Amino acid sequence: VLLAIGRDACTRNIGLQTIGVKINEKNGKVPVNDEEQTNVPYVYAIGDILEGKLELTPVAIQAGRLLAQRLYGGSSKKCDYVNVPTTVFTPLEYGSCGYPEQKAIDEYGEQNLEVYHTLFWPLEWTVPGRDNNTCYAKVICNKQDNNRVIGLHVLGPNAGEVTQGFAAAIKCGLTKELLDETIGIHPTCAEVFTTMDITKSSGQDITQKGC
Repeated sequence: VLLAIGRDACTRNIGLQTIGVKINEKNGKVPVNDEEQTNVPYVYAIGDILEGKLELTPVAIQAGRLLAQRLYGGSSKKCDYVNVPTTVFTPLEYGSCGYPEQKAIDEYGEQNLEVYHTLFWPLEWTVPGRDNNTCYAKVICNKQDNNRVIGLHVLGPNAGEVTQGFAAAIKCGLTKELLDETIGIHPTCAEVFTTMDITKSSGQDITQKGC
């Protein structure tokens, strides 16, 4: 059973209205610009109270660190809220980094994207005979930017560990060509990202017959 109950930000009774800081009256979230600045120029907000941002502790820590460096250290570096590695720790883990497919389509246009995907069979599933078409991997590439990877998704064992590693590569500008040129560690689940050759647009079958 998965419960997605949501959270409201406790911002209604801390005096924001006195200084004119706007909040979303429905959930208490605070709208900010790309530098975490509210509608009042000298008031900033970070973390889970931000409207439209991820409610993740490491994101809040990173945003706060970068904000302090901009305010007091002469930096101009902003927090990247797109390429955030994220995992859902369900019994079969799901991990992602970058854009979901629909958001990528909204941002770049479907005609400018190529989506590679496949089902895969983890080696440790072969002995107990678990279904060899349960795990899934997908990369979303921007054709107008050298097939740069703008979204990576994986459903399978240890998805969090897999996603964390690829997140660094995505921050470095990972492309589909670089993935194809990377030698995979056999037999790991992460290896599947180095061997993808079926696109969603082709409509080809992605079911697997073995590990």
